[in-house]
Order: sequence, then structure tokens, then C-alpha cells
Amino acid sequence: MATTSRRFTTGLTASITSVQSHSANRSQSISLIRRNHIDPRLPPILRSSRRWIIQAARSWDGFDHGAETEIKKPGACGYAIGDNEMEGSSTVHVINGEHVKTAEIVIWAAATAAFGVGNRVMYKLALVPLKEYPFFLAQLSTFGYVAVYYTILYFRYRAGTVTDAMLSVPKSPFLIVGILEALAAAAGMAAAANLSGPSTTVLSQTFLVWQIFFSIIFLGRRYSVNQILGCTLVALGVIVSVASGSGAAHSLKEAGVLWILLMVLSFLLQGAGTVLKEVIFIDSQKRLKGASLDLFIVNSYGSAFQAICIALLLPFLSKLWGIPFNQLGTYLKDGAVCFLNHGTITKGCDGAPFLPLLFVIMNIGYNIALLRLLKISSAVVSCLASTVSVPIAVFLFTMPLPYLGVASSLPKGFMGGTIMLVLGMILYSWTPQGANTSHTDTVIPSPPPT
Repeated sequence: MATTSRRFTTGLTASITSVQSHSANRSQSISLIRRNHIDPRLPPILRSSRRWIIQAARSWDGFDHGAETEIKKPGACGYAIGDNEMEGSSTVHVINGEHVKTAEIVIWAAATAAFGVGNRVMYKLALVPLKEYPFFLAQLSTFGYVAVYYTILYFRYRAGTVTDAMLSVPKSPFLIVGILEALAAAAGMAAAANLSGPSTTVLSQTFLVWQIFFSIIFLGRRYSVNQILGCTLVALGVIVSVASGSGAAHSLKEAGVLWILLMVLSFLLQGAGTVLKEVIFIDSQKRLKGASLDLFIVNSYGSAFQAICIALLLPFLSKLWGIPFNQLGTYLKDGAVCFLNHGTITKGCDGAPFLPLLFVIMNIGYNIALLRLLKISSAVVSCLASTVSVPIAVFLFTMPLPYLGVASSLPKGFMGGTIMLVLGMILYSWTPQGANTSHTDTVIPSPPPT
């Protein structure tokens, strides 16, 4: 039977070339063969709309039906997966129904860290005009984002990116995510009122510990020694770079066990919610028969249920902020006037609404980048990328930023802590040579496009 070999490039017409002889090393020879008829006994995943199959001299070691599969190109040869050709020696992951290159994960990790820095800096700048109304800014973030996310979701549905099948996924996991995040916010606010800033930074590193713990329990993940050591170095690096010389240890000793445990509980709930989002992506891939769940569905439903829970907790939360519940309506109204910088109560509101709006935009971008990174990698990787933003933001606060007045000074151990953090990131991402070769050398076909 005559055969032709085609190389696919997305968006371009395929060019036909003659069949080339196999390499002398047949274990690394991969080519695409077109046949006029496809054997119906083949698994459905090998039948694509273009009727192409992958022929490889190396036999498949098996197909991993889990959430993540790694595809590594053998040697310098090229191979095509679906309708896309992969060049070079880059690694491609099949995660939650998507083909994801390592470079894309790195790009989204960098974007998450960058938005994380902007989010921290802009939050402090937004509180300059709204220094008397921080609780208003918190509620604007909670309830305003519901409208933003659902608006984006609506347009994506009209464009066909979001399908009816995606919208029909079970909503109970989103409800649990909303409850976890609302309770985490309540516990965090109560504890933060009795803890110093450096103490909170130290305790926030337990978030990474809880994510590793929950991913082992609920996702069956296993972490190598270098990954555990890398995460430990990252957490210690943040503590040293931010909290060194600030009396954090003394503050923790004076704060009392109750508030420390409450803050740790807050990060436990956040860690559980983040891992649950990863579970939602994995489970939806099975329900959608290999298709990838749109991240704005997770953002929209999760934020909606969180807003409902926050609304139910408003009497408790307003008391934590020192606002009597019977005066909450007047407080929110005055906060809105200051936010708009229009009306009789505008004294001290210089910079509004420009600075608060910049914070809102930065925070939305941060949440989208964070969830995208979680979707194409894992909860632990997204946490590491977010953690990197902490010392960078601390460094930026030493510069003469507008509206902030006198710049702060760097903590004593900033450079040492930053070096520890970078070494931890390198150690986490380092893979010993020859480790897990049976997995990474397996060539996996992509599912047919949906």
C-alpha cells in the first residue's frame, strides 16, 4: 500500500513529502502514516478526523489515563501530535485534556509571580485613598468579581469556547470551594487582627505544606526528596527575607496559641480549596470525555458561592473590623463615595478611583493567571510561583513609590533569604538524570480534537 508522510503545521496547508527511510536507530524513529481505511478495532483515541495514526519503532509502555502524561521527543527528531508539530527537545505534558509545553508552564508561572507582585503593591496603594474603608475594598473584591467573571463567562459561552456540557458539570464541588474560601477569609481576618505582619508572613508558609499534604491524600501525588527540600527552602527563604530582624518570633510568642492556630487553620482551608480546584479540573476531563473545563467556570461558580457565604458571615466579619452591624450600610455607602471620589466625603480620598481600580484589575489578572497555572501544572507549582512574589514586593516597597511617602528599608536577611528561595525553586524543578525514564520516554498519542 502506497503511503505518504505529512508534517503538520497549525493553520497552514499540509505539504506532501516523500517517505524517508527510517533512522539506523529504529527505537527513535517516529513517522506519521496515512491510511485509506482505519481498523475499527483500534482504540478510539487513535482515530482522528484526519485518519492519521502514529507509527513508532518503540512500543508503547502503556497509556496513563490520569490527569497528567509526559511526552518527550526522542533525540533531535520531530513528531506530530494531532494537528500540531513539536520541534526541538521540549517536553509536552497532557494535563486536564490540554497539550501543554514546559515553556508554557514557565511563562504562566512568571505571569503569576508578576501579577502577584503587582497585586501586593497595588493593594497597599489602593489603601491610601481607602485607608478608612479597607472592609469596603475587601467586599468590592468579593462581590464585584462575581459580576466580572460571569460577564467574561457569558461572552465565552456566546463565542462557543464554553459549551453546555461544561456548564452542566456538578456544582457541589464549587459550593465546597466557596465555603472553604469564605471560612478561610473569616479565620484569617480574625487572626490577623491579633498578629503582626511578619508573624503572618511566617505562618503563611504553612499554605505550601497543606497543599503538598492534600495533593498526596486526594490526588495520590508522590514528591521526590529534591522537591520536598526545594519547597522547604522556598518557605524558609520567604521567612528569612521578609521576617528577619522584625521580631516575628517574639510576636508569635506574645500572640497566643489560639490566634496562631486560627491563622494556620485559615491557610489549611485555603490549601484544601486550591487542591479541590485541581480535583475539579481532573474530574471534569473524565466527564467531558477528554475536553478541558474552561477556567472561568471554576472562577465564576467558586466566587459566586464564596460571595454567598461571605454575605451570611457579614455580621461576624464587620465586628472583626470594628464596624457595628447596624452601621454597616452607612459605612459601605461612605466607602463607595470615597472610592468614586465624588461627593461630600472626599477628604483624604486622593488617588481614587484610579488606584483602587488598578488594584482590582491587577487582582483579577492575578487570580486568572494563578488558576491557569494550577490547571496546566499543579496546586504546589502555582503556590511556589505566588510565593516568589513576596520578597520581590518587599524589595519594591524600598523604592520611592507614589502616595506611599518614605520608602521602607530592606529586612536584614533579605539577600540571604532571596538566595535560599531561588535555590529552592531550582532544587524543586531539578530532575536527576535517568530518573523516571520509563515514563518520560513513552510516546503518547493525543486524543482526537473535540
